[in-house]
Amino acid sequence: MLYCAKMRAALLSATVFTSTALAMPAMAEEPAAAAPAAGGTQDSEAIIVTGTRRVTTILETPINIQAIGEEELQRKHIDDIRDIAAFTPGMTISDTGPGSTGTIILRGLSASDTSSTGSNYDNAMGIYLGEVPLYYDFKLLDIARVETLLGPQGTLYGLGTLAGAIRYIPNRPNVNDYEGEMHGRLYDKAHASKAGYQIDGMINIPIVKDHIAFRSATGYYYDPGFIDYTMLVQEPGVSLPQPSGTEGVTDEAYAQNLYTKKDRNYEKTFTTRNQLLFQTTEDLKVIFTYAYQKTKTDGGQYNSAGVLGTGKYESAARYTEPTTRQAHLASMEINANIADIADLVATTAYTQVDTSSRGDNTDLLLDLDYDYELFPAFTSWNESKTRRKQFNQEVRLVSRHGGPFNWSLGGFYNEQKTHRDYAEHVPGHPWVDLETNPDELEYVSYTKSKVTEKAIFGEGTFHVTSDWQVTGGARYFKYTSTIAGAQTLPLLGGPLSPYDKEPSGGSAGKDGWVWKLNTSYSFTPDLMAYATYSKGYRIGGPNTVAPCDDPLPAGQNICALPDELQYGPDTTKNIEVGFRAQLFDRKLSFNFDVYHIDWTGLQVASSTVNGATGITVNGGKAVSKGFETSFQIRPIPALVIQGTYSYNDAHLTEDVAGIITIREVPNDYSYRFVQLDAKSGDRLPGSAKNSGSLGATYTKPFLAGSISANWTATYRGSVVSRLGWDRAYGDKLPGYVLHQASLTYDTEKYQVGLFASNIFDKYAVTSVDNDRSRIGVNDGVVVRYYRQTVLTPRTVGIEARIKY
Repeated sequence: MLYCAKMRAALLSATVFTSTALAMPAMAEEPAAAAPAAGGTQDSEAIIVTGTRRVTTILETPINIQAIGEEELQRKHIDDIRDIAAFTPGMTISDTGPGSTGTIILRGLSASDTSSTGSNYDNAMGIYLGEVPLYYDFKLLDIARVETLLGPQGTLYGLGTLAGAIRYIPNRPNVNDYEGEMHGRLYDKAHASKAGYQIDGMINIPIVKDHIAFRSATGYYYDPGFIDYTMLVQEPGVSLPQPSGTEGVTDEAYAQNLYTKKDRNYEKTFTTRNQLLFQTTEDLKVIFTYAYQKTKTDGGQYNSAGVLGTGKYESAARYTEPTTRQAHLASMEINANIADIADLVATTAYTQVDTSSRGDNTDLLLDLDYDYELFPAFTSWNESKTRRKQFNQEVRLVSRHGGPFNWSLGGFYNEQKTHRDYAEHVPGHPWVDLETNPDELEYVSYTKSKVTEKAIFGEGTFHVTSDWQVTGGARYFKYTSTIAGAQTLPLLGGPLSPYDKEPSGGSAGKDGWVWKLNTSYSFTPDLMAYATYSKGYRIGGPNTVAPCDDPLPAGQNICALPDELQYGPDTTKNIEVGFRAQLFDRKLSFNFDVYHIDWTGLQVASSTVNGATGITVNGGKAVSKGFETSFQIRPIPALVIQGTYSYNDAHLTEDVAGIITIREVPNDYSYRFVQLDAKSGDRLPGSAKNSGSLGATYTKPFLAGSISANWTATYRGSVVSRLGWDRAYGDKLPGYVLHQASLTYDTEKYQVGLFASNIFDKYAVTSVDNDRSRIGVNDGVVVRYYRQTVLTPRTVGIEARIKY
C-alpha cells in the first residue's frame, strides 16, 4: 500500500538521521523541511530541532524542548502563539483577544495580576522568528515548526531568557523548485452574528536556479467576534450612562440614552512574510526578510460580570474600545561556513510595533474621588498611542570541526526605544472651558524611554565518551535604561500639551553574569537522561507613567515618583532532571522532566502612590517546582495516541510588603486605596497547577490519498487572579476541559477537511481585570471596573488547501 510504504520510508529515514545527527556539522540555517511533531503521523524521533544551535532530533536533545511541526500546526488550526499552550507542557496562555498578544507564562513565572487586555511585550522569555528576536504574535503561516525551550537559555541566545524561549522556524526559500499553496477556511462561531473566514497563500520562485529564490506567505483573517457592547452612550456628555439608577435600565430610558453594537471583539488581520535568499553554495547564504502584520478590533474579549444586567457575552463599557496594532520587521541573516571550522550566523534586524487604542476611562476618574459624578451625564474615555522601535544584532559562531569538543560563541546588541502618548477626555463636563480646552482633555502625558543591552555568550560541550557529554555555558550582559516625560492636567488649568513642560526622568542600569551546566548520558540509542543547572536573568526597565512634578502640586496627581520610574532586574536559578525514551520497537515515545526554580527580585505589577496607575516594581522571592511529561503511543501503524501533562507549584517564599492594592472595604470610599502585604506561600497568579492534553489520530488510505480523523481534549486547571487572592478580593478561576476534532482527506496535491473546536460550547472565565473590591456602587454610580475574560465559544468550519 502507498500509505505503508511511506511510513516505512519515514521510519527508515528517522533511524538513519538519529545515528548520524550528532556527528554531522551544524549549518546555522534551518532545515528546508521539518518532520511533524509528536502526535503527527511520523515517528516522534524524526522531529528535527535546532534549539541548541545544532541540528538534532528530539530524542538527542539534552534539554527540555517541545516542538510542534507544520502538519500538527495545520491539523490543530494553530494560528498564533495563543493557540500553542494547550499542547505545550509548562506553558499557560490567557487568550485575551486580538487586541494584544495575550499573557504568556512559562512554568508559573509570573507574579502580576491577571488581565483582560493581555500584553504586547514581555521580556521574561526570548521569542524568535528564525534567528530574529522579537515579541509579536505574527501569524503562523508557512511555519516549519514551533520550538519551545523551557528554563533559562541565556547562554544559547542573545536575548536574556528568564523563563525560556519560543522559536518560530519558517520554511525557507527553495532555490530549485517552484512551489505554491492556497488555503481557505470558512467557519461559524457560536454567539456571533456573522461567519468567519481565512484565506492565505504561499509562493516560492527560484529566480536563479541553485542561487536565488523568493518565498512569500500572505494571509487575511476575519473573525466575527462574539462580545456585544450593550451599554454604549448615544451622545457623550449628553446621554445618561446610568439612566434608571443602580438596579437596571428601563426600555424607555435605554432607547433615549444607550445603544448596542454586536461582536465588537472581531479580528481583522492582514499578514505577510517575504524572504529573498542569495547563495553562492551551501556554504554561504544570505536571507533578507520583510514581514508586516496589521490587526484591528473594536473591543475586548471580556464581559462585565452582570453589571446592570449584562450577560455572559456582553460588556457594559460606555464606549467601544478599538485597538489597532501593526508591526514591521526587516532583517538580514548571513549563514557561512568558515573553512569547515565553524558556521557563522550574523543577524541584523529592525522591528517597529505601533499600537493605538481607546478605552472607557470613567471608572478610573470616579476612583480618584474628585466628584466628577455630580454631573449626571459624566463619562470619560482615554486614548493611547505607543511606538516601539527595536534594533538588534546577533553574531554567533558554532563549531563544525568535529572531535570530542564542540563550542558556540556569540555577541548580542539590542536597542529598544518606546514612545507613548496618553490622553483622557471628559466630554460635555461643565468644568471644561471649551475656549481654552476644545478637546475636553482631563489629563495628558507622554513618556520616552530607551533600553540598551549588550551581551557576550557561549557554550562548550565535551564528549567524554560517545554516550556521555558535559556542557558548560556563560553569558555576560550589561544594560542601561533611561526614561523622560511629563504630564499635565488641562482641566485644572494646566497647559494643553505635556510637551510644553520641562521633562523629567531618570536612568538605571546593571551588568552581571549568568551560567549553565548540563550533562546527558545515552544508555541506549533509545534512552537518554539529562540534568541541567542554569541561571536566568531579566533586565529591568522603565515604567510608562509620566514623572511627577517637583515639588508635587496640591490636588489631583496621576504620576510616578522618582523611585517608581524604573524597576530592577530579577533572576532565576533552575535545576532540572529529565529523560527521553522510545520503547517496544518505538511504539511508545516518552519524555519526562522534573524541575525546581528559585526566583529572586520578582517583577510584579503594582500601582503608583499618586493616581493608582499601573507600574512594575520589584519584591520578594518565589519558587516554581513541578514536572512535565509527554508521550506518544502507536499501537498499530494507522493509530497515534498522544498526550501531555504538567504539574506546577509556584508560590512566594517570603513576605512582600505593600505590593497588593485594594479598596479597604468594598463600597467604602473613606480611604480609597490600601496596600496589602503579599505573604509567603501565596500562589503565583495566572498559571495552572495542572494542565494536559490527550488526543488520537487515525489515518486510513482512501482512493488517491488518505483520510485522517483526530479528536483531542485539553485541560487547564484552576488559576488564581492575584497574589493573596483569598484575602485581596481576587478570584480562583475553575479549570475546564475543551474538545476539538477534525476530519481531513489529504492527497499530494490538495486537502479538504471539517473541523470543530470547543465542541460542547464550554463557557469559562480565563482571567479577570481588577478585583472584587472594585465591584459595587461609587457615589451612586455602578462601577464597571471588574471584567472577566471568557473562552472562545464553539467554532465549526470547513477548509481546503491546494498545493503545487
